[in-house]
Amino acid sequence: MAERTVIRRPPGRRAQILAAACGQFHRHGYHGVSMAEVAAEVGITAPALYRHFRSKPELLLRAVESELAVLHAAVRPRPGGVAGLCAGLAAAAVDHRALGTLWQRDARLLPAAQRARLRRDLRADVRTMAAVLAGERPELGSWEVEFLCWSVLSAYGSLSNHTFAPPRRRFEDLLGRLGGDLLASSPAAGQAVRPAVPGPRRAPAAPSRREALLAAAVRLFHERGFDNVSTDRIGAAVGIAGPSVYKHFRTKAALLAAALERSRVQLGSEIEGAVAAGPGAEPAAALDAALGAYLDFAGRHSHYLGVMLSETERLDPSDRRAAVDFRRDFLRVWVGLLRQVRPDYDTAEARIRVHAMFALVNDGVRHRPGPAGEDPAGLLEAAARAVLGLSAPARSAHRKGLVDG
Repeated sequence: MAERTVIRRPPGRRAQILAAACGQFHRHGYHGVSMAEVAAEVGITAPALYRHFRSKPELLLRAVESELAVLHAAVRPRPGGVAGLCAGLAAAAVDHRALGTLWQRDARLLPAAQRARLRRDLRADVRTMAAVLAGERPELGSWEVEFLCWSVLSAYGSLSNHTFAPPRRRFEDLLGRLGGDLLASSPAAGQAVRPAVPGPRRAPAAPSRREALLAAAVRLFHERGFDNVSTDRIGAAVGIAGPSVYKHFRTKAALLAAALERSRVQLGSEIEGAVAAGPGAEPAAALDAALGAYLDFAGRHSHYLGVMLSETERLDPSDRRAAVDFRRDFLRVWVGLLRQVRPDYDTAEARIRVHAMFALVNDGVRHRPGPAGEDPAGLLEAAARAVLGLSAPARSAHRKGLVDG
């Protein structure tokens, strides 16, 4: 009788699949990846992949869990206080650059109960970080401590948005210093966190039906995700039937493209206008004006920032190229300004710092309001300046857009 051949799975096959899935979801988005493509990267067949993970949604869940497990290990108590915490997080960020994208974009597609469980786990990790920071900064309130800890995660998570990578040792050192400066930041003198007082508003003109659709679409795409929003829901938000949306936009993707283009034009115009109208021609003044304008825009257009980060891959190819081109050119302007102010930065460091600033501001206005009656604008601006490596300005106008926009 012939002996039966026993086929043994290679050790670590499940980990290999998760690593491949994390990379592909990060690069192409959940909807742009098939199980067959993940299997091919690992060197197995799709049926073999299904022996490890029963479905693509399960694979996504386990991929997100595996990345969050790395974060959990990075925040565990270690010697060195805040410096040790930043060192652990920096090493994890360098090795797991997909985490930011998976959490910000793809985890939204998980069922509500799974998302809630993952958020609880993440909040527990932030509390662990907060305990370390509070021990070194007892002057801060508890919400300020947590605000800064979330901001560090945003700054490190920004590595998902680019591929700039200095030599490993220098990279970790840069991220460690960046995180340490951020956790040491405080609002500038005269800009302490204070009760929010809405400023006067000019009554806006009634928007056209097209403008109303664009605004409603951006809000709904941000809150629910592009694939979970129907034209019926968008139409209902402005008081028309779903099919009537097609009188204004050929497809839902065309509506998304128009909404993003409209917001890009406004963002570019506001930043250029602020720099042009800034006091003097000094680079530091120009950068300060640009930062103030970006903070104001972010406070008024948080839905756009969320959609820009999470839904760009849902655009048609030509519209996606336009969005990517804008981001590349926008980044180039900021990097140029920052290097004029900090000539000791090379291009890679300046890019890393600018991306970190964008991430913590974008997340800050969308996810981290202060307690009732508190305005986090001063703390957010201080954190943004810290990751750029800028000293606090001698006089810093209150960023009203974060309050009454």
